[in-house]
Formats: sequence, structure tokens, C-alpha cells
Amino acid sequence: MSFPTQILPDHHRHCDDLFVAAESAVQRGDWAAAATAFVHFYAQMKAHFDAEEGVLFPAFEAATGMRAGPTQMMRHEHEQMRGLLAQLVDACEAKNGEEYAGAAETLLMLMQQHNMKEENILYPMCDQALGADAERIGAQMDAMLEKGHA
Repeated sequence: MSFPTQILPDHHRHCDDLFVAAESAVQRGDWAAAATAFVHFYAQMKAHFDAEEGVLFPAFEAATGMRAGPTQMMRHEHEQMRGLLAQLVDACEAKNGEEYAGAAETLLMLMQQHNMKEENILYPMCDQALGADAERIGAQMDAMLEKGHA
């Protein structure tokens, strides 16, 4: 079975691990490793946002008729995270550890709060609202996340 509540929290942890790897490399001053780790982290974050915004959120909105509710807030937070990711790209390119640390700290706080809301509120709502379609939608998102590994 592939329900959003089964797939996406695991992917949050995967992204967290990649985030830590990039941040650790920056702290060591190993910019080559930081760039490599950050590219993987960024790709997985993009795949995650794409799976939610392109598959899960529209399906939830269609099933519930809620377009101005939790999915709107999650999209807004995704945009905030995209802005912070852009700052991290710039910091990596400039090899600026202080700039990276500041944006990373803000991103970490936002990711933690965002993931908690999704895992404890939105994903269970999605599983319930999607009913029989939850497994199909979960499988579609799983495929998108796997593609992000490439």
C-alpha cells in the first residue's frame, strides 16, 4: 500500500538527512562535498514539492472542495522554502559559510514546522478524503520521488 501518510513522512526524513549532509560539509569548509550534497538535497526538495503540488494537493482539493485551506498554506510555505533554497544556492556558489548557516537555520525551522503540520494534520486528512484513490495517488507520488533520486 502507498498512502500519502506512508510515503511522505519517510521522504521528509530522507530530505532531512540530505540537509544535514550538506550543512556538515559547509561547517567543515569542504565546499566540493557541500555542493554535491546540496544538489542532492535540492533535487529531493523539488521532487517533494512537485509531488505534493502536482498530485496530492489537487487530488485533495478535488475530493474536498477545499482550495483555500491547508493546501494553500502548504503552497505558501513551499514558496518560502524555495526562497531560502535560492539563498543556499547563492551561498554555496560564493562559498560563504555564514550566509549558508543563516539561511540553513531559517530553512530548518520552517521545514520542521511545515513537516509537523503535514504529517499530523494534512496527510491524514488526505488519506481520509482520497479514500480508494489514496493508494493510486500515493503510488504516483512515490514514482515522482523515486525519479528525483536519479
